[in-house]
Amino acid sequence: MSLLVVSVDTLPIGRLRFSNLPRLARRHPLVFIGGGLLIVLIILALAAPLYAGDPLNMDPFMRLHSPSATMWLGTDNLGRDVFARTIFGARTSLIVGLISAASALTSAVFIGVIAGYSRTIDGVLMRVMDGLMAIPTILLAMALVSLTGAGIGILIFAITITHTPSTARLVRSVVLSVRERPYVEAALCGGARLPKVLWRHILPSTIPTLMVQGANLCAGAILTEAGLSFLGAGVPPDIPSWGNMISSSRLYLAIAPWSVFAPGICLAVTALAVNLLGDGLRDLFDPRAKRRR
Repeated sequence: MSLLVVSVDTLPIGRLRFSNLPRLARRHPLVFIGGGLLIVLIILALAAPLYAGDPLNMDPFMRLHSPSATMWLGTDNLGRDVFARTIFGARTSLIVGLISAASALTSAVFIGVIAGYSRTIDGVLMRVMDGLMAIPTILLAMALVSLTGAGIGILIFAITITHTPSTARLVRSVVLSVRERPYVEAALCGGARLPKVLWRHILPSTIPTLMVQGANLCAGAILTEAGLSFLGAGVPPDIPSWGNMISSSRLYLAIAPWSVFAPGICLAVTALAVNLLGDGLRDLFDPRAKRRR
């Protein structure tokens, strides 16, 4: 992962006006392609109760029914509507991805800013982060599920714990470069309190890095949730999820491939959209790319 460090004065604020959106779309198409796909997915997931059926309704007489006019994506091995389960599964993936990314970013900012500015506790915090980075997400989630039971909250907690250390190190590196800037020293010499300096001068410099890292974390959390649900250590079976849909339908791949392809394609498109958005934001906020243009 490449390190992106951008000072607050390089933020392309003027270019983010609505009148400049066509020019931005030409120069940074990845932002609009990834963001557009993600917005469409969010709208479809939020409006699922309005047009999708009951994802938990089982009809034994409709088991492994092929796609038709009434069942757009067919049914699974229990007679459940694959289309409804795929749409409602998007809710699970988005909830886990967005909340995990937001939680990891929040905790990483708090840890990274303190560690980057205070040389006294920097070593202690970073050694703790090193210890957490050694814990695999899958093993931690399985251990928590065996102790407390499966659930979205447990899954979000496990993903947050294992994704916070790398982001905290990234924030720390940005703070280490910003705290020596003349405007920070001038603010301290002018009598500004440390919390005000951190809030007004140091924290804004981490925003571009956090935006890019947040997209990467969201994509990673969505894929992690799908993998854990596939292994049975993610969300409970009664909650539609792309991972447990693929897991329960993999034995019927030869006779009902639609029950596996539908959640698999949606998972791939969602991860691609988030990664495209992250790559576009990186290009948008990269000052070296701005100088080349």
